[in-house]
Amino acid sequence: MQAQLQVISSYSLLHSPAKLTEIVDQAKKLGYKAIALTDINNLYGSIDFYKYARKAGIKPIIGLTVETQGLIDNQNSYPLILLARNNSGYQNLIKISSMVMSAKESLDLITLELYLKDVFVITPASGAEIIAIDDKRDYIQKLLELIDKEALYLGVGIYSEQLDNVRVIKDVSKLNGLKMAALGDVRYIKADDHLAYQVVNYLRTGQHFDNLEQVVETGDHYLRPATDFMSDFSEVDMTDAVENTGYIADQCNVEIEFKETELPEFETPDGKSSIQFLTELTQRGLNKRLVGQIPKEYVQRLDYELGVIDKMGFSDYFLIVWDVIKHAHEVGIKTGPGRGSAAGSLVSYCLGITQVDPIKYDLLFERFLNPQRVNMPDIDLDLPDNRRDEMVMYMHDKYGSDHMAQIITFGTLAAKMALRDIARTFSQTQFQMSQWSNAIPKKLNITLQESFDESSALRNLVNNSRENELIYQVAKRIEGIPRHYSKHAAGIVLSKKKMTDIVAVQLEDDGINLTQQTKNNVESVGLLKMDFLGLKNLTILDKAIQIISRDYGREFIPEKIPLNDPKTLKLFQRGATDGVFQFESDGIRSVLRRLVPTSFDDIVATNALYRPGPMQNIATFIARKHGQEPVTYPDKSLEDLLRPTYGILVYQEQVMQASSQMANFSLADADILRRAISKKNEKLIEENRQKFINGAIGQGHSKESAEKVYQYIEKFGNYGFNKSHAVAYSMIAFWLAYIKVHFADAFFACLLNSNLNNENKVSTYVQDAKDQQIKILNVDINQSSYEFSSTNKAIRFGLLSVKGMRRDLAQSIVEQREKNGPFTSALNFLQRIDPRFVKNDYLEPLILAGAFDSFNKNRKELLYDFRDLIESIQLAGSNLSLFDVLDPKKHEVDDFTLTERLNQEKEYLGVYVSGHPVERYRSKLLNISTKKISELKMIQNISVKILGLIKNLRVIRTKKGQRMCFMTIEDESGSISVTIFPKVFKGLKIWN
Repeated sequence: MQAQLQVISSYSLLHSPAKLTEIVDQAKKLGYKAIALTDINNLYGSIDFYKYARKAGIKPIIGLTVETQGLIDNQNSYPLILLARNNSGYQNLIKISSMVMSAKESLDLITLELYLKDVFVITPASGAEIIAIDDKRDYIQKLLELIDKEALYLGVGIYSEQLDNVRVIKDVSKLNGLKMAALGDVRYIKADDHLAYQVVNYLRTGQHFDNLEQVVETGDHYLRPATDFMSDFSEVDMTDAVENTGYIADQCNVEIEFKETELPEFETPDGKSSIQFLTELTQRGLNKRLVGQIPKEYVQRLDYELGVIDKMGFSDYFLIVWDVIKHAHEVGIKTGPGRGSAAGSLVSYCLGITQVDPIKYDLLFERFLNPQRVNMPDIDLDLPDNRRDEMVMYMHDKYGSDHMAQIITFGTLAAKMALRDIARTFSQTQFQMSQWSNAIPKKLNITLQESFDESSALRNLVNNSRENELIYQVAKRIEGIPRHYSKHAAGIVLSKKKMTDIVAVQLEDDGINLTQQTKNNVESVGLLKMDFLGLKNLTILDKAIQIISRDYGREFIPEKIPLNDPKTLKLFQRGATDGVFQFESDGIRSVLRRLVPTSFDDIVATNALYRPGPMQNIATFIARKHGQEPVTYPDKSLEDLLRPTYGILVYQEQVMQASSQMANFSLADADILRRAISKKNEKLIEENRQKFINGAIGQGHSKESAEKVYQYIEKFGNYGFNKSHAVAYSMIAFWLAYIKVHFADAFFACLLNSNLNNENKVSTYVQDAKDQQIKILNVDINQSSYEFSSTNKAIRFGLLSVKGMRRDLAQSIVEQREKNGPFTSALNFLQRIDPRFVKNDYLEPLILAGAFDSFNKNRKELLYDFRDLIESIQLAGSNLSLFDVLDPKKHEVDDFTLTERLNQEKEYLGVYVSGHPVERYRSKLLNISTKKISELKMIQNISVKILGLIKNLRVIRTKKGQRMCFMTIEDESGSISVTIFPKVFKGLKIWN
């Protein structure tokens, strides 16, 4: 069997440019029947490689190049190639990789002895310990104490540096009676990929080319044609080594098992079955939700859902999720009201997993869990982003390292990053690297080829020199390969069996394992994936709840907010939804102002409609709501169903209900139709067409009417949005909007803190707060906390709002204040804080921002006083008498001008806290109506006047010698860029 047994891919991060698909495709093309993947220490690519090779019709051999301490020379690490002979061997590779990748230091081979069974062990043809040491017999003896002799082969190669070792390996083979195996040591696909190989290794090691003479464009570690590989070895009398390679390949037979999720068994009390315990919990929860007054409809729905869940074997899953939510609430972590179709489940509502009553909002269980489609239910959990890690740690502590892990993801080399990285290895300057970056069009996921086709700047750069041409060629070669790994932002996995019986893991610094497989692969081998999503808006909500509860002396419970609150609805009608989850964009705010929502249902519909596709129905929806267009229905029988959305199919649930009502589809069948329309599955759509028509005729409808409705469903069904998700997320939005209206100071303090490092957002939200009559207080050395704080309808800037403020300095200030009371003077402040912070660079931003105004409102005097005091303290050290002698005098000078003070506030706080310069003039323009800059994006096709401060003015001359200019105009609400062309510029007297 023609095979290559030593091949590394780009998953040996920054060791090779070879992509898995390229390896398999090229091996197939070059006549190989089997190909191994032997990445360094990890199994990152193993499952994708296995799947793709099987699909391509070539035998995949799962292997590993493991680096361990030498058996003789234990001061250095050496590689060994391990190949799985069977499934047991594959499991052993999983355990070996997990151990090696989790170890902080290089392991010795003896530690891995238990797992060296059912694998072939091959010493590499270069870099192996057998080559590096003198006592080769002792090495072989020690190695054979760990593995069976028939499993050990001496790798031999005849390319590049391998050639020097052939005689040594032959001698060892003869003296010890060991067989040799022919190795190609494949590190890239084609001979001219050598430069790309060299570059990725330089990226890893930090090396660089000093000149083009060091560049080697071709090399020997490429994938040769199978016939060439065999004949090359035959020519040097090593046919037996090639035959041994074929034998090994023939003996390696791994079958990776792909299966449905295997749920861990939830530990229930008193030996109850999971369905018994689940039933108890839901019945108790329903009784609590409805305060003992339970309509028959709820009892029937709950029984139905529990029956489906039990039949499909998902009871343990619901208990696992219930336990997570229960723990979150016990430790005071606010969870979202629901996400996705899970809000359509009454069981989820009764368990407290969701906060949406599915019967009240007409949500369907079958949209979430279809009894005719055996798929795992998917309940994603929304958590405050600042507390997500606590919940991940809870899962780790509850299920243990053997059964819980986080999920790996890979950062790849995109076009811009690839060019910058490679330019660095060619010793190009920062300026040159920026040229490469700036030459790539600003488009998401644009490729290098697309960039080259679109960007003349990139073409010119590439053609500028041979060096640049090489940089571009290599960038194209390595574009898209993994550069580094990281943790999936949301996903964790749980396993029924021991995790390392299924996938390899690696222990991270946080003490939690990380799977070596990405999210799709971990699910495909039976692990339970759960998503814990950190939402910034839930952090805002959570902190606002805490502030309101503290300030009003009673617990504030957003679930009790009336969803018909008039003031909150008016906020939506005005489109004043800055900072409100899902309703912040200019586009959706414009829709709100045109729609004028008068109910929570209108807000849900807006959320569902404002998406690609459904957007085309917005104008019709608004016109019908306001009576500007008649409300029509595809069939009279659907009037009740479509009346709330003015005859328009807005939700996926409506597609399902229409099929059920008119054609007598079960809701499970209706869900299959919905999916077919959503996925554009023409075969299923056609199959369901006749079924729908026959069903509708059976219900007493005409064939013509049935065909009309089916066409309507087919046309608009694809635009339907998941109503369960829309209701749940609109609920978060309404809660936040309610807090913005009724507890504005708490809302804005939390909103500002969540955007502390975003100057534009801070400026926008500060102005929004001012517009709501919230007083904005400057940073104060005795009043400010770390972050923004709210008190008595006012918001005060925090110490960390000051640019350049060190967190440890802010901590020192607050702790000193809490321990010993307010600071009384500049000298008192300097004497009490940690001496390492007594430096002008640290304290002058605080002075110029106004933090010490309570000591002296003249900031220039304060600045000079502080400088003299700091100098005296530094000279005197701990010598108090010397400090008294130095006795710095207080300065008496005129303060900075108002404009200077405001500009300093802007520089160090990002906003004009004491008032924007423009505000003084706006009040004097009694007869002139002006618009604020922040309002401009909501105005179209009309002329308006604005009042602003001109900044960054740049006057240029055109090719015709005419003057024009560019400028930024700024007011208290924001800034815009303005271009004044020659004709207008000429008429502006101020510059003439």
